[in-house]
Amino acid sequence: MTRGGAATAGVAAVGLLLAGCNPGGEGVRSEGSAGTTPVPKGAVHTTPSPSPTAAYKKVDAVKLLKHAPKVGPDVKRSLAKPCAADEYPVDVTYASLTGGKVPDVIVNVMTCADSIGIGAYVFRRHEGSPDGYDTVYLDEQPSVYAGVSKGDLEVSKQTYAAGDKVCCPSGEDVTTYHWADGRFSRRGRPYHTDYSKTTADGATPDDGTGTEG
Repeated sequence: MTRGGAATAGVAAVGLLLAGCNPGGEGVRSEGSAGTTPVPKGAVHTTPSPSPTAAYKKVDAVKLLKHAPKVGPDVKRSLAKPCAADEYPVDVTYASLTGGKVPDVIVNVMTCADSIGIGAYVFRRHEGSPDGYDTVYLDEQPSVYAGVSKGDLEVSKQTYAAGDKVCCPSGEDVTTYHWADGRFSRRGRPYHTDYSKTTADGATPDDGTGTEG
């Protein structure tokens, strides 16, 4: 699974619509996004459809991010006001990653202007926390995006070569994390994919094959 299928255009272009829930999948429920992310050339998205049977408690993701002590100040400042109307550039997914009694909350934060991921987080339910959740994973290095693959956390980062435009990264690094002993640990080595790019004369200098990092 990669980050690329999160959306197909910028935040303003789609009006920041919220997506609904559809049946199927592996216990993952997506509340959709208040923002969108660009689809890089060559990217493939295989996020499972949300499950209608997954018991989850809908959260105010923006409020959760603003009050979470581990979330960085730059990300919090980016959420000071919505991109348009009352919608924020935030994707929220509910999935069982840590074995808790209720699904965990995966939150991705993006920029309003170009929908680049600036923060990826996993919140685990904990009644003793001020907002009822602990931040058990975070990555605030652009352009990051977190998702779910076979019950594990999957984090992707698009890579840019010199001269690449924001819309058109050269590749992507994907890392899988498994929850064990109270924390996420990297599972295997990161996987890198170079996206195919066609030159002006029609030649393809890169075949888009992936390699392990």
